[in-house]
Amino acid sequence: MPARLCSPKLLFPFAALAVLAACETEPERQGNASKSVPDVLAPIVSAPVVSAPVVRPAHIQSMAKSAPSTVYPSRAMPGAGVAYSAMRHSHAGLAAPPRQERLVPPNRGHMENREKYAHLGENPIRGVLERPVSTFGLDVDTGAYANMRRFLKQGRRPVPDAIRIEGLVNYFDYGDAGPDQPGRPFATTTEIAPTPWNAKTHLLRIGIKAYDPTRAERPKANLVFLVDVSGSMNSPDKLPLLKTSLRLLVNGLAPRDSIAIVTYANMATVALPATPLKDKATILAAIEGLQSGGGTNGGAGIRLAYAEARKAYNEDGINRVILATDGDLNVGVTSFRALIDMITRERKQGVALTVLGFGGGNLNDHLLEQLANKGDGNYAYIDQLDEAQKVLRREASATLQIVAKDVKAQIEFNSAVVAEYRLIGYENRQLARADFNNDKVDAGEIGAGHHVTALYEIALVEGAGRRLDPLRYGTAAPTSGDTSELAFLRLRYKAPGETKSTLFEFPIKARSVKSSLDVASPQFRFAAAVAAFGQILKGGKYTNDMTLTKVADLARTALGPDTYGYRREFIRLVELAESIELAAR
Repeated sequence: MPARLCSPKLLFPFAALAVLAACETEPERQGNASKSVPDVLAPIVSAPVVSAPVVRPAHIQSMAKSAPSTVYPSRAMPGAGVAYSAMRHSHAGLAAPPRQERLVPPNRGHMENREKYAHLGENPIRGVLERPVSTFGLDVDTGAYANMRRFLKQGRRPVPDAIRIEGLVNYFDYGDAGPDQPGRPFATTTEIAPTPWNAKTHLLRIGIKAYDPTRAERPKANLVFLVDVSGSMNSPDKLPLLKTSLRLLVNGLAPRDSIAIVTYANMATVALPATPLKDKATILAAIEGLQSGGGTNGGAGIRLAYAEARKAYNEDGINRVILATDGDLNVGVTSFRALIDMITRERKQGVALTVLGFGGGNLNDHLLEQLANKGDGNYAYIDQLDEAQKVLRREASATLQIVAKDVKAQIEFNSAVVAEYRLIGYENRQLARADFNNDKVDAGEIGAGHHVTALYEIALVEGAGRRLDPLRYGTAAPTSGDTSELAFLRLRYKAPGETKSTLFEFPIKARSVKSSLDVASPQFRFAAAVAAFGQILKGGKYTNDMTLTKVADLARTALGPDTYGYRREFIRLVELAESIELAAR
């Protein structure tokens, strides 16, 4: 590709991401391993971004066999996508990169669908003799689960690339115990039992539970609501649901907190300067007055929101911008680089970014998840009022307050006990081994009371679950004869406001391996059921003869305490996915 075409100044939004990807020459990237401007864009431009087609059930089966890699236009509702179309044609003389287009039968009101997801594939099986160490940043984003639920409730099987398995697994609380030592932000538990989809392998669950302060202990919050009021937000599942969601959050805050509201459409506007919660009526009235219409100048909105957060900055409190949008952000390539740089800079100076996605058709899931990642925040997708209750009321502390940042996990498997392993999920959180000890490398954040789970499928040396042939010229024997330890787990984290990390480590004993799935805890079995479901939705590359019926049956054996009915709803979603699959045959 000519060098001049790789200049960001010559590229227009969204399509530019694909061209920038073509301009990359580095053969392999290590996820979110750097904060420099070129590397900051790597997670966004390195993975192909695909658009979700709108399909009828008859097309589900073929869709599941191959992830879409093109844009699928269909007839749009009046006013839908106006900002995007205008943006595309406003760059006179600039041709878009070649793309293949095909028409898909219109669905649900003939709404044009331009949803975008990153294609990341699945983590491969690793031989312990060749690669004994696995390193990644822990993540608590749950947006993929609610988005998956939206697909199923619309009668569609989710696009495989919309499924981030760790986002599905971490949607649920597994009842792990919190820290029992003063000053420690989280506690860790592990459990190992046979894999539900492969009796010859075992599943290792690593569970983390963060410290959960009371509402009175939470620092004062300085929040800026950055609200997308462009024309694409004119839908019941977008701006109206967004307004209700923000009202829920406001009603759960303390009188000492403050709220500002910034909106963006054709231009960015301060709809409400920083206002203390004791003047709640004024805040609620400002939310109620939000109306949609116009373009999508998201870049200007983000800049203005950070400026408002800086005006009311609280040195000892929570300072956070909450971006609420359907994902149709027109920021431009040059300004996009500057915005990422600004989000990184503001994060380092104490202003974090949380992202809430709404509605369908324009959802740029990949972009929103990456913005939250760079802003030391989490990404949630709000598909219904109960999800708003979960994210913004029941888990408000976890959404607003960070107790540990740049949290990294590194596990070294003992080659005398473990022959192979595979990390389930976290594909876009992979780190180089050396990044674990580098405090300049960004990783995930854990909010107050958050629960995080990571799952590994492992094949034991003494078992029959190996899938890799032995190397002819590689190491022929384990480097150690010690079989008492299965693996060694290391965790690094920084306390809020700190730049130096703390190391937490302990061995995982081989004797902790359980002989039967039946004796595993309900938490283990339910997490395994969710992981199996996610893998099946992505294509079932490693799940053998595991079916949706078996997933639902396994989940039923592990309901446990289900205060809000999330686990029962999961079983209904599995059954719904099975019905959609049957209808497509």
